Amino acid sequence: MYTIGQVSERFDLPVSTLRYYDKEGLLPHIQRQGIRRFGEQELEALRVIECLKRSGLEIKEIKQFMEWCAQGSETYPQRHALFVQQAERVEAEIARLQKSLD
Repeated sequence: MYTIGQVSERFDLPVSTLRYYDKEGLLPHIQRQGIRRFGEQELEALRVIECLKRSGLEIKEIKQFMEWCAQGSETYPQRHALFVQQAERVEAEIARLQKSLD
């Protein structure tokens, strides 16, 4: 188990960001024994959250994705559709930026 400070250092994230993720329900299984305790499940969730953030997804979309993951394999189509939609948004932004450069 890790404290919030240890996780903050490990992921190079502000403690306030980790608290925000918890408040938003992105870490639903986090243990509290006076303080937040992060286990391997939460660390893996943080890896996924940070990856999705880097891809440009908003917190509400990440929350939906995490909920779908918790529901199991029957949500694969929704998760795939989310990724396809995000890829299209990223490609459109790249095209827009390329046009600006030209």
